[in-house]
Amino acid sequence: MHRTDTDLIYSNPHTQVKDFAFDAQVVEVFPDMISRSVPGYNTIIDTIGRLSQRFVQKKTSIYDLGCSLGAATLAIRKGITATNCQIISVDNSPAMVDRCKMHINAFKGDTPVEVIEGNIQDIKIENASMVVLNFTLQFIDKAERQSLINSIASGINSGGILVISEKISHNNSVIDEHLIDLHHDFKRANGYSELEVAQKRTALENVMRTDSIEQHITRLTKAGFKHVSPWFQCFNFVSFIAIK
Repeated sequence: MHRTDTDLIYSNPHTQVKDFAFDAQVVEVFPDMISRSVPGYNTIIDTIGRLSQRFVQKKTSIYDLGCSLGAATLAIRKGITATNCQIISVDNSPAMVDRCKMHINAFKGDTPVEVIEGNIQDIKIENASMVVLNFTLQFIDKAERQSLINSIASGINSGGILVISEKISHNNSVIDEHLIDLHHDFKRANGYSELEVAQKRTALENVMRTDSIEQHITRLTKAGFKHVSPWFQCFNFVSFIAIK
């Protein structure tokens, strides 16, 4: 018998695999889905908390853009030592926002959190010492990514940080193929069937467009970040830090 929060969305054959969406069905199983699908996810979340301790400045704002259920938001709030700050968490999925508010309210913290339902591209970044895009940019239209990063950079104070975690692609097709295979092996080892792996990949094809490490670094540098580097990689999943 499976728990009700186990990800079984693609366990049965779909006549037509619809584009992936962060709807109520995904919300119910999201923690299980992401822990079994994204290698190193817990390490990334834990490190985002550690980075908030280092980089968040007093009397500033922190933005979690594409906050989903609030894992990064909670890690940030737990790590913050600076005073008189606020966290602004944004997601365009009503189901995610509703559940995120429940998660945030379940844990006490000194730093206030505002959870907003909206398009992250419509959010004006102001007086920020930290911004997080945790597996979010990959769902934004490629033609709009530079302008979004530019907007974020313009709202980050000197010495502030942007953390971006993404699934990536490689310019080398041989490397790309091997890393994709390793990722699929990771998912199989976590209990996903061949059918689930195949149908999930089909569902994501039209909604998630990946960039290379080089493209990310070029975009961040162009936006005005002085220090840019990947800090984590496992297979085709990478997290970057960009310091203003």
